[in-house]
Amino acid sequence: MTAGAAPSKLASVRDEVMDTAYALGWTIVRKMPERAARAAFTALADRTWQRHGHGVRQLERNLSRVLGKDAVDDEVRILSKKVMRSYFRYWLEVFRLPEYDRERVVGRMRVTGHEKIFSTLDSGRGVILALPHMGNYEHAGAWLAHQGQTFTTVAERLRPESLFDRFVAFRESLGMEVLAHRGASAYGRLAQRLRGGGMVCLVVDRDLTESGIEVEFFGSAARMPAVSGALAVQTGAALLPVTLWYEGEYWAARVHDEIPVPAGGVRQEKIQAMTQQLARVFEEGIAAHPEDWHMLQKVWVEDLEEAGR
Repeated sequence: MTAGAAPSKLASVRDEVMDTAYALGWTIVRKMPERAARAAFTALADRTWQRHGHGVRQLERNLSRVLGKDAVDDEVRILSKKVMRSYFRYWLEVFRLPEYDRERVVGRMRVTGHEKIFSTLDSGRGVILALPHMGNYEHAGAWLAHQGQTFTTVAERLRPESLFDRFVAFRESLGMEVLAHRGASAYGRLAQRLRGGGMVCLVVDRDLTESGIEVEFFGSAARMPAVSGALAVQTGAALLPVTLWYEGEYWAARVHDEIPVPAGGVRQEKIQAMTQQLARVFEEGIAAHPEDWHMLQKVWVEDLEEAGR
């Protein structure tokens, strides 16, 4: 047996356990009585919050910045519990979304500004919808699909491969085209869709490439992906920010005004300015609904550098 065999076997077992857990989510959870499922996921959220693991601690650091606080206090702790309940609600709804009929998906969605999407597409121009990790963007995608709107999105590649395949199959069943997060090849296909007058939806409040653009976000330097601004500059598509949240049993979303390509400056300067403006819109949406911003990872440069050290 080689030195790496045991860790490799352990990783394989872990991947298998993860895939089995998610498979149970797709089957058992979606068939449970809704009241029982919601109670179970709320209890899981509270238990996860009480354990105060790494993800919850990072969430609270993020919320402290949103609230303008230097350290985590009781207000932040109370808010983080609400976020965890919102986050687990998102996962519950992801598992159960295939069971929701059109009447529920469309009837419980409260959207403002969506006319901007449809009128732009009708004109033959492509649309980039840029979102933060807020509310339930999977449901928002299903809502678009029920409006007869197809779109392309990018998914972070998950381990194990079978788990990633489940997510892709689920999203494609809702009417999405899903590309794996693979740099240039995915970018080229997104640009192609936009030039053809199509729609692209991207979640862009956290950089996964380590090559993101530095922006000011709630008063401190943060790193966000450049892809939405770059696509708008390259293809001429309209960049429309979207923020999402929950309103009781309803899902809510706001399509904000287009972020135009600046008239002056070189390409990189235009992308920088558009990404910064996108961060400002996200600030507005997150500040209004901080309990529905599901960010348990590092976003700010200070936190990223600290992790590197």
